[in-house]
Amino acid sequence: MKTVEANKVLSRLPTTLAAAGLVALSLWLVRGPDARLTPRIPGTDVPPGLEALASGNPVLAGKLTKGDGQPAADLPGAWPCFRGPNRDGISAESKLARLWNGAPRELWSVDLGEGYAAATVLNGRAYVMDYDAAQKQDALRCLSFADGKEIWRFAYPLRVKRNHGMSRTMPAVTEKFVVAMGPKCHVVCLDAVTGEMRWNLDLVNQFGAAVPEWYAGQCVLIEKDAVILAPGGKDALLLAVDLATGKELWRSPNPRKWKMTHSSVTPMEFGGKRMCVYCASGGVAGVSAKDGAILWDTPDWRISIANVPSPVILEDGRIFLSGGYDAGSMMIQLQSEGEKFAVKKLFKLDAKDFGATQQTPIYFDRHIYGIRPDGQFVCLDTDGKARWTSGSGQQFGLGAYTMAGGLIYAVNDSGKLSLIEATPARFNLLAQAQALKGRESWGPLTLAGGRLIARDLTKMVCLDVGAK
Repeated sequence: MKTVEANKVLSRLPTTLAAAGLVALSLWLVRGPDARLTPRIPGTDVPPGLEALASGNPVLAGKLTKGDGQPAADLPGAWPCFRGPNRDGISAESKLARLWNGAPRELWSVDLGEGYAAATVLNGRAYVMDYDAAQKQDALRCLSFADGKEIWRFAYPLRVKRNHGMSRTMPAVTEKFVVAMGPKCHVVCLDAVTGEMRWNLDLVNQFGAAVPEWYAGQCVLIEKDAVILAPGGKDALLLAVDLATGKELWRSPNPRKWKMTHSSVTPMEFGGKRMCVYCASGGVAGVSAKDGAILWDTPDWRISIANVPSPVILEDGRIFLSGGYDAGSMMIQLQSEGEKFAVKKLFKLDAKDFGATQQTPIYFDRHIYGIRPDGQFVCLDTDGKARWTSGSGQQFGLGAYTMAGGLIYAVNDSGKLSLIEATPARFNLLAQAQALKGRESWGPLTLAGGRLIARDLTKMVCLDVGAK
């Protein structure tokens, strides 16, 4: 019986197709051959109602929306990636106010979805990852550095549940491209000016990544013409793709089966090798930036719950590692052994002496600055000895900090901004002001053109900290 019905359907198929062809011909005749065509915009041309076909990779259903913001071409300054131009948390700017009359002037503010994702800045544009809970969309937003108005946003459907925030990563931007990772390890590369999609990756489905608890916190690294990522997949501890095309350049093996953490990849030069250092779930590894070969690894440093801070690179092959959850901190040193390297542990500190739960410490003028688990700001020498602490009266919680012009900018959990002299001599608090009025002010700070961008759980502000 089913065969007879199927034959009837097939017998009607030519007639159906012919009718459809006549309808199409009629529309063409009515509209004429000169009817306007809609330009194709990469990443925005999934037909309505067919988004489900792209459900395997939601980025393919992404939409580009233009806003009325304009880039601030006349504003100087750049902070193009996580931890700034030199990836060390330090800005080269020097024309900064050393005292405030009240509080730094707020230039603009923007409401954001819950999270700690911070902004990068280049060519008068600020880029930030955001999550729209109402629309259930992950979005890369481009804002005017002048007033915070949205220039464009590229958003794709993604279901993310509240889990101590949603967005955590910072984009990396060049003159042509902006690259960012979303909360569930989707990587997008867009045109930095227009927002049009150039390529995308799904690190879970393509490379076997496991989304970390509390979602992805890894910020992508751009090295010349390559994007460096750490999927922590079965056969891809680290991965490099071409910046312009997304084509795979190399991938590192993963013999220890280490997984992705919230830490970000940090570049380093030592022993004539350019390498990428990464704190994975079971230890630390250094891989060749040229071909992904593992140059060294050690299981001596790992954090049981969440590995968040990135490695801090010192001279002479030394690397400072720190973390929360009673991990404390450790200094290791690389030693050349032919084409590979040995790892020597120089010292380890208990959490009570120093450990960075969330923010990556800053190395400046042969000293290490950061916040330890009890919330005090600390200055260490390179032997791990404390030069000073801020004292129990000055608590910074899990707040962010950055440095410029011999000054440390630090916010505490509630958004109080402190200006501290960057000196090992003593804790010298220069000024304080309430920059944010929310909670969980944990997003990394951005400093460009005398403007400081900070954020709490739901709001981002831009402050004027330049010298008058």
